[in-house]
Amino acid sequence: MCLVIQARSGQFFTPNNIVDQANAMIVSGIFAVGAFMVIISGGIDVSFPALASLSVYVVVRWSLDVEYQGNIIVPLIMVCGLGALLGALNGLLVSKLTVSSMILTLGTSSVFRGIMQGVLEAGQMQSLPRAYDEFAKANLFVAQNAETGITSNMPALFLVLVAIVLIAFFIMRYTMFGRAIYAIGGDENSAKRAGFNVGATKFWLYVLVGAIASVAGLIRTCQTGIMHPTNLMGSEMMVIAAVVLGGTAITGGVGTLTGAMLGTVLISIVQNSLILLGVPTFWQGFFLGVLIIVGTGISAMQVARQNNKLVGIKQ
Repeated sequence: MCLVIQARSGQFFTPNNIVDQANAMIVSGIFAVGAFMVIISGGIDVSFPALASLSVYVVVRWSLDVEYQGNIIVPLIMVCGLGALLGALNGLLVSKLTVSSMILTLGTSSVFRGIMQGVLEAGQMQSLPRAYDEFAKANLFVAQNAETGITSNMPALFLVLVAIVLIAFFIMRYTMFGRAIYAIGGDENSAKRAGFNVGATKFWLYVLVGAIASVAGLIRTCQTGIMHPTNLMGSEMMVIAAVVLGGTAITGGVGTLTGAMLGTVLISIVQNSLILLGVPTFWQGFFLGVLIIVGTGISAMQVARQNNKLVGIKQ
C-alpha cells in the first residue's frame, strides 16, 4: 500500500511526511496503550476521551486563573492525578458491579461530559500559559523535503509516547500486575482460582489507564494551542479499532502491545495516504470504516477459530 501511495503522490516516503505521521500518532498511540490494557483484561473503556478532556480542562483553567508561570511538570502531575482519580471511579464501578465495562464507562463518559459542560460551563480557551506552548514547541530535529523544501519538526512529545509504551510493555510482560491482567482477560474465574485479586487488579488498571489518557489529552491541547472541551470526543472507537486491528482479541486475554502500536500506525498511514491522494473527507471516513470492519472481522474469526480448537481439544 505504501509503495502504491508513493508511486501516486511521490510524497509518502519523504522525511517530512514520515515525521508528520509520527507526530500525528502521538495522541492516538498513547490512547491505544490504555485501550490495549483494558481490552486485554476483557473489558472495553469508552470514557477515556471525556476523562482526558475533563482532567485537562480543570488543570488549564486553574493555570489561567492563577496565571501559572512555571514549567509543564506541575500541570502534568495535576493532570495525571485527576485522570487517575476519574479512572478510580471507573475502576470502582467495574470491579464492584457485574455489568459490562463498556456500558459502565459509557455512563461515566456522560457524567464527565456533564460535569465539564454543565457544572463547569466549559468553553474554548484560545490561549494557554507559556509552559504549555514550550512543551509543544520543543523539537528533537527538523526533517526537510529535498524537492519541495518543506520542513517538519519532530516534537520532543514523541518521547512521551515512547516512554509510556516502554513502561506499559514492562508492566504487561514482566510484572505480576501484567500477568493478572492477561489472566483475567483469558478467564476471570480461572484467574480467581489461581490466586489473583481480580477486583483490585481491575481497580488499579482503570486508575492507571485514567492517568495515561489524561497525558494524551494534555499533549493534544499543547499541540493545538487551544483547550476545546470536545476536541477529543469521538476518538474512542478509532483507537479501539486500531488495537483490535493489531491482533488484540476483543474478548480479552490475547494480544501484544507491539501489535496494538502497529494497528495504530496502520490507521495513521491510511489516513495520511488518503490525504496525500486528495481523497475527499467523506470518502476518507468510508474507506477507514471498511478497513475497520474487515480488520475487526478477521480478528473475530481468528478468535472464534482458536476457541473452536480449544473446545475440540477438551472433547
